[in-house]
Amino acid sequence: MSAIPVRPRPRRLAWACWSLLIAAPLCAAPAFALGAATASPQDHAGVIGLREDYLSAAHWIAQMSDPDRVILDRAGIAAQNARMRQLDASIHDLRALPATLPRDFVRAQIEAISRPPTRTLYDVQGKPVDAAQLRAISDNVAMDRIAGTRPLQYGLVVHRAALRAFPTGLRVFSSSGDTDIDRFQESALFPGDAVAVLHESADGQWLFVASERYVAWVEKRFVGIGDAAQVFGYGASGPYRVITGATATTYTPEEPRVSRLQLDMGVRVPVLADWPAQQPVNGQQGHAAHVIQLPVRDDQGRLGFAPALLPRSQDSSDDYLALTPRNLLTQAFKFLGERYGWGHSYDTRDCSGFVSEVYRSFGVLLPRNTSAQAVSPALDRIAFGEKDGKARRDAAVDALQVGDLVYIPGHVMMTIGHADGMAWMIHDTSGGSWFGADGKRVQAHLNGVSVTPLQPMMASDTASYVDRITNIQRIRPHTTK
Repeated sequence: MSAIPVRPRPRRLAWACWSLLIAAPLCAAPAFALGAATASPQDHAGVIGLREDYLSAAHWIAQMSDPDRVILDRAGIAAQNARMRQLDASIHDLRALPATLPRDFVRAQIEAISRPPTRTLYDVQGKPVDAAQLRAISDNVAMDRIAGTRPLQYGLVVHRAALRAFPTGLRVFSSSGDTDIDRFQESALFPGDAVAVLHESADGQWLFVASERYVAWVEKRFVGIGDAAQVFGYGASGPYRVITGATATTYTPEEPRVSRLQLDMGVRVPVLADWPAQQPVNGQQGHAAHVIQLPVRDDQGRLGFAPALLPRSQDSSDDYLALTPRNLLTQAFKFLGERYGWGHSYDTRDCSGFVSEVYRSFGVLLPRNTSAQAVSPALDRIAFGEKDGKARRDAAVDALQVGDLVYIPGHVMMTIGHADGMAWMIHDTSGGSWFGADGKRVQAHLNGVSVTPLQPMMASDTASYVDRITNIQRIRPHTTK
């Protein structure tokens, strides 16, 4: 299958096939069953082994001998990102697309994600989605309207926007009454994200777009169409602000297009440094805020730019943060307790989105999905297979370092340290299970960013998370052998 070209690499054609991660689960909730835990300290708030002080980044930082050690400096991160763009087929090079898009290419991209459902799906009221609804949704894909060739268009996202498997806002679920995982929800894009427009829905309300890390449907009202210079020039040079809180919010009601915008961790926005001090920005003087520039969309869908205020009370920095253990822990714990959001639902994030946003605050590029992150050839990967026994797995767990990413099928966790003979994780999870001290089965609906030990967590009746580890990924300097 043809695919979006990635940056050239040795012996690889620009139009080589890629592994379409958009068809794989983002952060699939394991079928949490229970088995024997390895330890049973006093539980805090229903989580095995958890103590109150473990819920603070400061606790884990204090355990480290050198928390301010630089893991990768700015040049090292630039090299790492270049390596990611060169070697990882899940990262898409939008600039390498042809000026006109062939029909077969566009069709292949759409067919890869907009596959007609083959099982019964349920709406938010728990009622089955009938055949007529599904047919209307499929018809809106408008496969028959794909032209022989389509002129390539670029755009910038102007508002946090859901990426969907189909051009519809209908939320659908695998079972009646379980509304945690919308099966049409894929991911999200953020203000300032660049996209290439590949197709438009029959009703004219949705665009099928490619971004650097994902391909799916987005509402047309959230994309401003511009030329390549506008799109790729936005925020390309400083000064700028990087969002370092879990989220930041603008508020300029006189200009609704840039008011109450959610800017998520790691989003970088250009600063209008020469803005006159006495000149109001949308009705407010900017002395207590940073005057930033945000993309906007006019009534004809054209891309423009408008000033906005990012209050100084919002957590931001004039550059990406230094990649150190202290900062990794600090950034990860800013999400603690945030609601789990499959595919970035609920204006939050899921497990792979969580680790991506943490690392994005340092300027580090990661693939979107767990399936791609886990096997990325651009990272320092430790792989595990069925033949790897307890000894190798236990040794790897004992050697985990702060910031290491631990993968089991459909899920990723970030290491925060060791305590009580166990490795501890922070992760965005929909559930979890373990045996309690009384030997009875405990099943938790964590449904958010949580701190848990690794070893007691169970993935099935007999297999622990440790048994199910498929990969450990590290962001570390690469040496040439």
